[in-house]
Amino acid sequence: MTDLPDLSTEQFASRLRRALPEFVPTVGQLTALQAHYEELRRWAPRVDLIGPGTAAEVVERHFAESLAALPWLPDAPARLLDLGSGAGFPGLVLAAARRDLEVTLSEPRERRRAFLAAVVRRAGLEARISGARVALGTLSELPGDLAVITVRALRLEAVVWSALAGRLRPQGRLLLWSGEQAPELPPDFEAARQRLLPGSHHRYLREFRLRGAR
Repeated sequence: MTDLPDLSTEQFASRLRRALPEFVPTVGQLTALQAHYEELRRWAPRVDLIGPGTAAEVVERHFAESLAALPWLPDAPARLLDLGSGAGFPGLVLAAARRDLEVTLSEPRERRRAFLAAVVRRAGLEARISGARVALGTLSELPGDLAVITVRALRLEAVVWSALAGRLRPQGRLLLWSGEQAPELPPDFEAARQRLLPGSHHRYLREFRLRGAR
């Protein structure tokens, strides 16, 4: 359980701006993102949402790192599935920044789903929350025809990755937040772009596309 500092709107915006200068939020985006932070502050002391080691840099490590994916999202409205949403990073953050996206947050743990629902209400978002586990027998409960699948801090077996490939549209992409070592994915995917995450020398955002897609 973790205590987070009380940040004013200006303090929150200033830290976000320093971590990710290319993201200039609108008033609506900033309001939704800070609503997420305030709920996180309220819930974190009693629900295991983030590790205590990142409490002092939650804006930089969690919000800014999630927002780093914005340039790689499709321009038009599309479906995004966030696997293992936990405290809402990156899925809920991207839903706040891109309200035109149809976002599904997949989180099997009940208390974390309750937290996500509280943020969705407070921030006025329309993200859908699913309790389906990411396993072969339950993928049918998750949406298909996806433009983007996002994964942060979740390990999956090769057969599950392959099954998820079938839920992406032909030009869809998989975005993974990972360490220095690129994850090994089945041949359904091929590596595309990668970028260092804000303020890090060893954490990366990596993009994978369906093999053979153009």
